[in-house]
Amino acid sequence: MTETPVWGRYSELRPQELEDILTSVPIAYVPWGALEWHGPHLPLGTEGYIAESIAERAVMRTGGVLLPTTWWPIAPIPNRFSVGLRSDVIQELWDSLFAELARIGFRVVVLLTGHHGYGHDLVLMDAAEHALATYDLLVLAIPPLALVDEQMLDHAAHWETALMLALRPRLTALEVLDGQLIDVGTTGVLGTDPRSATAPQGEAAIKLAIERIALSVRALQTRGGADILRELYARRRMFSQEYVERYFRGSWEDAIAEWWREQERK
Repeated sequence: MTETPVWGRYSELRPQELEDILTSVPIAYVPWGALEWHGPHLPLGTEGYIAESIAERAVMRTGGVLLPTTWWPIAPIPNRFSVGLRSDVIQELWDSLFAELARIGFRVVVLLTGHHGYGHDLVLMDAAEHALATYDLLVLAIPPLALVDEQMLDHAAHWETALMLALRPRLTALEVLDGQLIDVGTTGVLGTDPRSATAPQGEAAIKLAIERIALSVRALQTRGGADILRELYARRRMFSQEYVERYFRGSWEDAIAEWWREQERK
């Protein structure tokens, strides 16, 4: 019979309990969300709820420690209700967090970021690679569905809506989209029409995401873990190359604002 992996919530563990987990599975899961406009049908905390739920299920699979969810993004969708912090502030926060987790004794950190945006992802990967070079800390920093299919990383569209229907159905209100034109300026939807989403689709995506995350965590614990991360980040950076060349002029905040103005003109 397979032994159940030992895990716990950082905020609930007593010192000896944390020490025991660090001795056997020194893995930390950090769910990262956003308070960001997701159209009229999804809550502002959508991305934090997704990251938190998938991180909780993943840590049960691999063992380790689950840290509390954090909600601050870089360069969210421009909207009155989106809360975005400056990229230099968040990068310093990530750098400090990874330094602390390495000091405590974690060897692998899985930062699941529900918020997906080119600026946010690139700064996060910079922080992850800095942690590898400086602290010998293996940081897998990805959106929850990135290891399944990058095309599933939408915004308030089919896949985010399917995940929320599976995880927080009472917070999801597809009926408010009835009769609406689904365009980014009006509904914040970037991707396929969310009205086609279902809870079973969300559950299937969650199951596959957790399997891929668990496989990656096991791979990181081998001698080639650092190379796996470098290859992953090099591949993921390629997806953002066109955006960077077109919009980035030294500020991720200015880049998202210019991109948004372009969307509104369409």
